[in-house]
Amino acid sequence: MKRPESLSTSPVLGLIWNLLVVYCAYTVCRAAFLALNWSLYAGTLTLGHTMELFGAGLLFDTPAILYTNAIILLMFLLPLHWKERTGFYRVARWIYTVVNSIAVYMNLMDCVYFPFTGKRTTASVFAEFGNESTGEMLKIFGGQFLSHWYLVLLAALVTWAFWKLFRPQPERVSRPSALPRYYLLRVIALLVAIPLCIGAIRGGFTKATRPITISNANQYVNRPAETGIVLNTPFSIFRTLKKTPFVVPDYMSDEEAQALYTPLHQPADSVGFTPRNVVVLILESYSKQHIGFYNKTLRGGTYKGFTPFLDSLITNGAMTFKYSYANGRKSIEGMPSVLSSLPNFVEPLFLTPASLNAMSGLARELGENKGYSTAFFHGAQNGSMGFQAFARATGFQRYYGRDEFNADPNFHGDDDFDGTWAIWDEEFFQFFAKQLERMHEPFMTALFSASSHDPFVVPEKYQGRFPQGERPLQQCIAYTDYALKRFFESASQQPWFKNTLFVITADHVSQQIDPFYCTTLGNYCVPIILYAPGDPSLHGYDEERVVEQIDIMPTVLSYLHYDKPYIAFGQDMLNAPIENGFALHWLPESSSYEYVWGDYALQFDGKQVTSAYAFRSDSTFSHNVLGTMPAATRNRMERHMKSVIQQYMQRMTSDNLVIK
Repeated sequence: MKRPESLSTSPVLGLIWNLLVVYCAYTVCRAAFLALNWSLYAGTLTLGHTMELFGAGLLFDTPAILYTNAIILLMFLLPLHWKERTGFYRVARWIYTVVNSIAVYMNLMDCVYFPFTGKRTTASVFAEFGNESTGEMLKIFGGQFLSHWYLVLLAALVTWAFWKLFRPQPERVSRPSALPRYYLLRVIALLVAIPLCIGAIRGGFTKATRPITISNANQYVNRPAETGIVLNTPFSIFRTLKKTPFVVPDYMSDEEAQALYTPLHQPADSVGFTPRNVVVLILESYSKQHIGFYNKTLRGGTYKGFTPFLDSLITNGAMTFKYSYANGRKSIEGMPSVLSSLPNFVEPLFLTPASLNAMSGLARELGENKGYSTAFFHGAQNGSMGFQAFARATGFQRYYGRDEFNADPNFHGDDDFDGTWAIWDEEFFQFFAKQLERMHEPFMTALFSASSHDPFVVPEKYQGRFPQGERPLQQCIAYTDYALKRFFESASQQPWFKNTLFVITADHVSQQIDPFYCTTLGNYCVPIILYAPGDPSLHGYDEERVVEQIDIMPTVLSYLHYDKPYIAFGQDMLNAPIENGFALHWLPESSSYEYVWGDYALQFDGKQVTSAYAFRSDSTFSHNVLGTMPAATRNRMERHMKSVIQQYMQRMTSDNLVIK
């Protein structure tokens, strides 16, 4: 008599087999993509790096495969009686073949489409071809099918393989007594599969992991075109669904827009380049509200803030600004603004197809053109927040995260992990200082702090040491200020210290309390501090100029007398005329822009100005002065704002963020 099949494993093994077949199909598509687009990579790809790209591709294949096969997973894992499964498997075979064949067709179509776009197809394709008639689309695709018959043949072979290789693994229960064990094991398999699938789709299981998106492909490539090998088309479409695409407005002619404003910076300085080191410190959630220096009149002059070290640094040797603003409200929006002079409009750059554009920044300009050593530091798990991917995409040569900290024998590894998010700031800042000692000068580095982040705790040894404040965040602000103090104590002993320009800012604000900081503009108030210990002339408090994070890159390059043209949406905070200073950011709560210039802040919904406030005198935005402000001022502000938005959208959609 034939022995009954195993009840506990057969559906699970069948499911694993079927998913492995799909992984193989995606790898075949990736190989076909590389073969058909070899001219884009010839001479730059080594066998080893190609294998790395294929391996990284599996990370992006997994979410796509789990998305498209979600119904198949349920059909195999639901604890149904074996007699009910026979019909299920017939249906499952058809679903499996159809959905995975469509995914393969998408991948193979991008073999042809990629050379024209320079990136994998995203959800924006539906808008791009939305106005084409069915006849026109059939004509286009029909012509492509004929000219690329070999891809059609490959697609047919893969479809045939899906059908033939599908394994339903039908089960039979020969004894009624086996039924309880049968159902128990099915429930266990389902309960185990659910969290595994969620973690695989997100790209990780830790709290620090954000859902993997197309920008994460930059983490594995040496140049933007290689993201086409790492990514797959179904993933790119899934991850950009419901993402508002960048739409280029037609506010004015290109000539008029460029006459009003241009992000193209041309060297205008005859002074030779000064190879100073550059250190950028991006402090998590460091709103101006928490810094005593900026709030001398707050609460009747009794407010001390939570940053005694930063207050002392500003008072005794730094340059800062009264009207300084962030360009976004999230950490993933701060990094592009600070390091690459790219503002945040409509959607975070990290989450859009534009994240695959060729991009520059301080690291690339100084590393590739001036021989700087460059490195980015963030104490969270490597890959967290997409920072590692963006750092690599913008020219940072090395990345130091939790993995590198744990590998350094001079520190205590995960004994210094906060248990939730990252290495404690004090220890990671010291690690940062130690790495700077080893770097070849001149260097350009950036550090993104982490401890002033939810869940807002400080190391146990410091419990009760720092002021609690009105929000749990504020004791963490004080702790990071202490960590910063210790970092500067260590750095000041090093020979590179006095030849270094330090830039200190925040990624965004957090937990605003006072009315001044609770307005739409107050929600962007962050410090921008320039400190050059070897240059006493860089000192003061500018109470007139309007500045924002995107001004950091052009300011640093101007300070170094950089002599190459580059793209940056900001301007030089130190030398540009005061009347040219402006800030422009996106208000997600109202889906509108806020533009700050002169004495006014305008709010613009993309079509018309909806309100205006005299922000210097009306700090709580109590009075809408749109109807009473000077007409010439409003006209000037509106035209300039529109020119910035239009050129930003043009450059984002046309992949024109670097000088080619």
